[in-house]
Amino acid sequence: MMMFGAIFLQAPFVKAKIVSVHRSHFIETRLEVVDPRFKKLVLFNAQLEQLFDGCRWLEGPVWFGDQMRLLVSDIPNDRILAWDEASGLSVFRHRAGFPNGQTRDHQGRLLTCSHGKRALLRTEHNGRVTSLVDSYEGQPLNTPNDVVVKSDGTIWFSDPHYGLVNDYEGVRRACWQPPSIYRFDPSNGSITAMTSVEDVRGPNGLAFSPDESLLYVVDTGAADDVAPVREIRLFDVTDGGKALSAGRLFHQVTPGNADGIRVDEDGNLWSSAGDGVHCIAPSGNLLGKIFTPKVVGNLCFGGEYGNRLFLCCWDSVYSIHLNTRGVQHVATP
Repeated sequence: MMMFGAIFLQAPFVKAKIVSVHRSHFIETRLEVVDPRFKKLVLFNAQLEQLFDGCRWLEGPVWFGDQMRLLVSDIPNDRILAWDEASGLSVFRHRAGFPNGQTRDHQGRLLTCSHGKRALLRTEHNGRVTSLVDSYEGQPLNTPNDVVVKSDGTIWFSDPHYGLVNDYEGVRRACWQPPSIYRFDPSNGSITAMTSVEDVRGPNGLAFSPDESLLYVVDTGAADDVAPVREIRLFDVTDGGKALSAGRLFHQVTPGNADGIRVDEDGNLWSSAGDGVHCIAPSGNLLGKIFTPKVVGNLCFGGEYGNRLFLCCWDSVYSIHLNTRGVQHVATP
């Protein structure tokens, strides 16, 4: 049985096969305090905890508070995994279309970016998978990468070329669209390109500010660029939430680069990095770091109070409790 919202429904495509024993363990937490404000965001007695490992490359973490479980995308293994405190790890969906970024819509349904299907997918309450959008102006999308939902119900997703360049995180195929960020309105089926390659060469992770007046965009560069410029860019959300303007540099993560990003209740941006997770103030200044044993690819807030940070670290998932909560938009119950 699988639950979405307050409704229990059969999900025939889900085979709850346990793929790993529940073997969480704590490791020493190492921090770097760059700005004294970071000390208020971390807890002295909260340790970094490895929840599971044994995957290939993990992304797309999304917390289902009504089920008290985490879903993550194991992209090369073409599956979505589920983890909860009591049962440990299981397979939520096999042959998931090389899934990447995930979130929930206003009705609590799972939204998944699919490299393999070149589409944005939605899992209905009865378990059926619907393709919401797979083309723009008559041509196939590239490979949707990350997705966020605004409080007006519109769905924003990034569509770079990365899943088209090899057979490891998708299928090697021709690209028909320039990389872009799209705004999809499920109320009328309209889709609008919000950026051009002049704005963002390789759109990746996305996050709105708490008041949704700003959109943070990770630019990881063009797929064929041997020396890409990788940075977090910031846009004003204008025209009643229907346009982006004034794109500018917000922050450049080092070492490594940003990928997945999330915002806390105070507007601080938490970003994946080569050495762990970085916390960045709304001004763009680095506040501090939480070091991890492996590269962080993506992250999300969850737990009962929204203060547990889940980290996709290459082939493993870690978590740590913080002294702040992730921003809760209407779209993310």
